[in-house]
Amino acid sequence: MSNISGAYPVHVAIIMDGNGRWAKKRFMPRIAGHKAGVESLRKIIEETGDLGIKYLTVYAFSTENWNRPKDEVNGLMNLLVNYIDNELNNLNKNGVRLNILGDMSALPTKVREKVEMALVETNKNTKLTLNIALNYGGRDEIIRAVKSIYNQGDSELIDNLDEDIFSRFLYTANIPDPDFVIRTSGEVRISNFLLWQLAYSEMYFTETLWPDFGVSEYHKALDSFKNRKRRFGKI
Repeated sequence: MSNISGAYPVHVAIIMDGNGRWAKKRFMPRIAGHKAGVESLRKIIEETGDLGIKYLTVYAFSTENWNRPKDEVNGLMNLLVNYIDNELNNLNKNGVRLNILGDMSALPTKVREKVEMALVETNKNTKLTLNIALNYGGRDEIIRAVKSIYNQGDSELIDNLDEDIFSRFLYTANIPDPDFVIRTSGEVRISNFLLWQLAYSEMYFTETLWPDFGVSEYHKALDSFKNRKRRFGKI
């Protein structure tokens, strides 16, 4: 994590909230809001790469989102497949490496296979790592890490367990913690997102709904980060 005044964050995380409300305000189905949200994501990914920010993590689908209406869940899964089909060439052109945070085993077969293909196809890109939190929950991630450590059957590992070692068992192993977290739509909570990793992240909340969150709003948020002094518990 960087504490250099005036610098861009190394890792930005975004809770992309407000798609449904955006659609409701326009008397449109919720899936229309999610489609509009994909357009916003496309712009933010491109701008993030152009700014030299190395990691972008977006909260796409939580472990709790399975409780939404079946039609909406299916629509979101189809959107992901369509996104990969439509954007894979652009991701490669812009040097974006795709990475998934979450349990892919629960995804429909078609979706899982499409995602796995995209992971392979973008694996050598180095300009920007795009982490998509998909079937992700922060508490679930921590429990999975604990079970994984226990299943190692290594008493020395447990005796020497510290924050660095524990972090290696998370989905974000070898990825720096987010410096900056943005949440759109006016909600002021983190909704089970990266609970371990956000310990010292700077937070930014905006009333803007995600489909309306464009490049100018992004720069407004980043300027807020650049003007903050990060102490990490120090004076």
